[in-house]
Amino acid sequence: MFTIKSDHGLSEAGYDKIIKWARSILPEGKRLKENFYAAKSMMLTLGLGYQKIDMCPNFCMLYYLENAELTECMTCGHSCYKPRTGRVKTLVAYKKLRYFPITPRLQRLFMSPRTAEHMTWHQSHHAVDGVMVHPSNGEAWKHFNNVHPHFSAESRNVHLGLCTDGFNPFGSFAAPYSCWPVILTVYNLPPGMCMRPEFMFLSMVIPGPSSPGRNIDVCLRPLIDELTQLWSSGALTYDISRKHNFVMRAALMWTIDDFAAYGMVSGWSMHGKLACPYCMKNNKAFTLTNEGKAFFFYCHCRFLPPNHRYRKNRKDFFVGRVEKDVAPPHLSGKELLDVVLEYGDIVFGLQSSK
Repeated sequence: MFTIKSDHGLSEAGYDKIIKWARSILPEGKRLKENFYAAKSMMLTLGLGYQKIDMCPNFCMLYYLENAELTECMTCGHSCYKPRTGRVKTLVAYKKLRYFPITPRLQRLFMSPRTAEHMTWHQSHHAVDGVMVHPSNGEAWKHFNNVHPHFSAESRNVHLGLCTDGFNPFGSFAAPYSCWPVILTVYNLPPGMCMRPEFMFLSMVIPGPSSPGRNIDVCLRPLIDELTQLWSSGALTYDISRKHNFVMRAALMWTIDDFAAYGMVSGWSMHGKLACPYCMKNNKAFTLTNEGKAFFFYCHCRFLPPNHRYRKNRKDFFVGRVEKDVAPPHLSGKELLDVVLEYGDIVFGLQSSK
């Protein structure tokens, strides 16, 4: 009945009427719960819980861990709770973040016989040389295994991908509203399973109505804390396929977003001449005279081989110019970290300076 209600958007009143009719035709001694509330109370222990974390409506901070007892934002001074009206004694926060812990759901994959044996597919399958059918066949995955051999030695350790994007839950014709779900995908599974909805885990829902922008880092803190724990110390997990416990660790391999969301997650601005995350300040973009917009059309020939015929094409690309420049160097992770550390502490919030 719960599945039917969820699949067809059945209201609670409709659910109660169906239950009332079903109870009327059942024999004496029936154990079917009398309404939706009673059934939900019985089913509560079967589900996975989530945390409600109060947050500043300006995305400055979370009232989380060491800041859980605060009632005002440390950055903008905005109150955490709405003013009480009438006889209402309950404190209601202006904005709440819903966070769904990822560790229990990863542990469930090893507790079910239907999924436990597939969690090592990424290491046991036979790949065809030169053909990529799964991320485990890619160069990034192989490079990660070479850099972290202790992690890759345990085939049951989990490889994750993160994606997020904003949408209006009230429809395209409703008032503007931007809600941001953050989803984690398990890439240990074979291609036919890892892209199915049941293996895409919703980790949090960032409320609207405004987009978090670069302040999405504030909202991602509970997930980052849990991923850090799964990477460093792991979680004791029972593997039903091998009938013993092991320490499950997890690694976030990559994020998958469109260009706008990529800018939010990475922190790199996707506007103006510096929009390209590969070229950065070494790009050859220029501003259109009349439109005032950044133009990148003639920047791609520098990535071609030195003897490519398009480099000398003076007619179809940049008129009257031969491309002699080479592609800009790719910065390593350490070099990028050194650049980021030069900025010092970042003040988050919609009211903070850029």
